[in-house]
Amino acid sequence: MTWRDSFAPLRHRSFAWYFASRVTDTLGSMMSGVALAFAVLDVTDSATSLGKVLAAHTIPMVVFLLYGGVLSDRFPRTLVLQVSNLTAAASQGMLAFLVITGQADLWMFLVLAAVNGIADAAGFPAMAGMVPQLVPQQQLQPANALLSLSRGGLTIIGPSLSALLVVTVGPGWGLAANAATWLVSTGCLVRVTIPPKPPPSQHSSTLQDLREGWSFFRATTWLWVVVLAFSFLNAIQAGAWFTLGPSRAKDTIGEQGWGIVLSAQSAGLLLMTLVLLRLRLPRPLLLGMLGFAFVGVPLVALGVEPDLRLLIVLAFIAGAGVEVFSMGWNLAMQENVDDDMLSRAYSYDALGSFVAMPVGQLLFGPLADSFGFRAVLTVSGVAMISISLVTLLSRSVRTLDRPTVSTAPGSSATSGP
Repeated sequence: MTWRDSFAPLRHRSFAWYFASRVTDTLGSMMSGVALAFAVLDVTDSATSLGKVLAAHTIPMVVFLLYGGVLSDRFPRTLVLQVSNLTAAASQGMLAFLVITGQADLWMFLVLAAVNGIADAAGFPAMAGMVPQLVPQQQLQPANALLSLSRGGLTIIGPSLSALLVVTVGPGWGLAANAATWLVSTGCLVRVTIPPKPPPSQHSSTLQDLREGWSFFRATTWLWVVVLAFSFLNAIQAGAWFTLGPSRAKDTIGEQGWGIVLSAQSAGLLLMTLVLLRLRLPRPLLLGMLGFAFVGVPLVALGVEPDLRLLIVLAFIAGAGVEVFSMGWNLAMQENVDDDMLSRAYSYDALGSFVAMPVGQLLFGPLADSFGFRAVLTVSGVAMISISLVTLLSRSVRTLDRPTVSTAPGSSATSGP
């Protein structure tokens, strides 16, 4: 691909507006974590209360995620996403008002966090399923790379901007800015045009749609194998790398060293995104799972004998591996799952991830207390490498290839001014 080809998706009017919506939405999401945390701590002065608020968001999101996939496959995804964004903006705006005026109490945080979680449960499957409807098949890889590139940059900018707002004008205004980003994102979606969906069958119920999604999930071997693997991989990464990692680093390479390691990982991810803007990725799951196997290597190094220079190099490679998997997974889903099932497939993928991460966060602390950081981190790294490679024993995973590229849009992508 030439650089002109790499940015070709942005020449499609609807994708350009969708891209603007995603950038704005992602910025708001990255800002909300910092603003919400300090808002809760300002009001309650309790880390336990913060945990309750985060759980109040996560639990409803997990409970309603599969229903969100059904809604997004039954109705226009732009409409589902607009309603989701407006609901999130309203709940976050209400919370901002309560914090700014000094009226916020813990129960208000809990209720509004739950509303936000339900909105996310509907919004994520809709958002994930839209890309194939906006660009031709041959532009799916650069389209996903552009989205990943923007997300990587906003991962750095969003929390820093939110922290600046919290320090200068208070967490309530940080929440207000977050609510505003969702309104802007909704406005961008108004300009997005996608092919109309056929009306839902009168004989099709939500329960039937859920059953159809489950049947498809079970019947698609590469899908359930990778989702099952990542229910373990995400638990290990959340528990070992993100929970135990900072503590291990504090006693070895130091807090600043840990920050450099995480930055190196982000740099590897961003560089690989630029590479994938130019190079076509064949065999997306084979290369993706091989890439993700490298994520376990820094864990082994952190456990055995932490050395800052070695960890920087390994984290950089791991970040690149994460992006290879992320790209490969999105291509596998978008090129091999029919449009009327895509959001439900993504909802099963997300469900496995969201359930696994809190399990890892809760489990690995006690494990480290019982067996020691060195042993738990080392075994965790080896387990990540092994699980990633074991998925390749499935012929369905290792042989999944890219469809023959057609010059015709896969889903009536619109272009023009």
